[in-house]
Amino acid sequence: MEERTRAYLRGRFRDCYRHATITPPPDPRHREWGYIPFSPSGTTMVRHQSTLELGDIETFLQRERPRHVYFSAGYYDDPGAEQMDAKGWRGSDLVFDLDADHLPAVDPDTTTLADMLAACKDALIRLLDFLETDFGFEDITITFSGGRGYHVHVRDDSIQQLDRDGRREIVEYVRGIEVDFDHVVATQSVAGPAGRQSPAEKRLLTGEGGWSRRVHNRLLALVEDLLAADREQAIETLTAYDGIGTGKAEAILTALENNQTAIRRGNIDLHPAFVSLVRGLVAETRDAERAPIDEPVTTDTHRLIRLPGSLHGGSGLRVTRIERDELDAFDPLDDAVPETFREAEIAVDVTDLSGLPPVDDPTTGQVELGGGTFTVTDGNDLYPEFLGIFLMTRGRAEKDRE
Repeated sequence: MEERTRAYLRGRFRDCYRHATITPPPDPRHREWGYIPFSPSGTTMVRHQSTLELGDIETFLQRERPRHVYFSAGYYDDPGAEQMDAKGWRGSDLVFDLDADHLPAVDPDTTTLADMLAACKDALIRLLDFLETDFGFEDITITFSGGRGYHVHVRDDSIQQLDRDGRREIVEYVRGIEVDFDHVVATQSVAGPAGRQSPAEKRLLTGEGGWSRRVHNRLLALVEDLLAADREQAIETLTAYDGIGTGKAEAILTALENNQTAIRRGNIDLHPAFVSLVRGLVAETRDAERAPIDEPVTTDTHRLIRLPGSLHGGSGLRVTRIERDELDAFDPLDDAVPETFREAEIAVDVTDLSGLPPVDDPTTGQVELGGGTFTVTDGNDLYPEFLGIFLMTRGRAEKDRE
């Protein structure tokens, strides 16, 4: 990035911060702060800062015009100490990072940014279901990262003192690690025939919570579909599961027709073939509903995370806090565009159009941003300022000489 481009971005970031209201995280004076300036290297972080060094956050942002701004998940007695052991750790928020680049079903080389972010929002909604329903967390903040994903901050008192191992257990749960048939199925003793020395046992999907509830819900939905379909179609659906042929499919359908109440109660010991179906549903549920979070972010009690309200120096988009009931309607490529950058057109020199994928269609140069779709071409041209800033911050364009 040329100095002319850096100077322009510093100026426009400052203008944006002049009109911004930044809400700091809780207890900001006990957090470590860090930032990356618009320097020639573009990657060197200034960290181990406290609010004593930075001063008022909004004034700091207008003065320094940083490229990226972060604060710590951890709380400290002395957040400005250079050594982590000297900071005096008090506790940490539980932070989750979902990055579209790391989603198992997304190929970042061929998927547009809009589609990547849509897939990432789906994963975010799954994560929130775990946090709200399974764990019962209440103090949750959701943000768009300004780049290719979302962050979730959990600040309930119950998690503040968790160490790395405790946080890793939560990670493994939401990622579905070790979720298998034995993990979700409970064994319950039932009275056997008169004179029998030991009780019989039956296996159940409890449906009361956790992964067992998820598998049970998926099973009930499948049962409803199978009973509504004609028999040939139902057999075709069942034989798609590993280990289930036509004979087992017939047996399963008979079991469904005669044991609907037992199935709603979670009983799976209706027929060996039915147990095989449940085994397949466990794997299907795990793969469909797990949340592919970035484990190192969540387990690190000292992690720095982006400041909501700040600008992402790799896109020019705002790190945007999202209310829970507004998440479905949130469009990151429109709602996170700062109003300050919507006011004018600017001339930029596109120097690396080939580097835009997966942001756009590489064959047409189309970029979806700010509520519109724009065609970007090599060389000098006028674009809406938010698009020009997007291209410059991503290293694909320079500010044109005027």
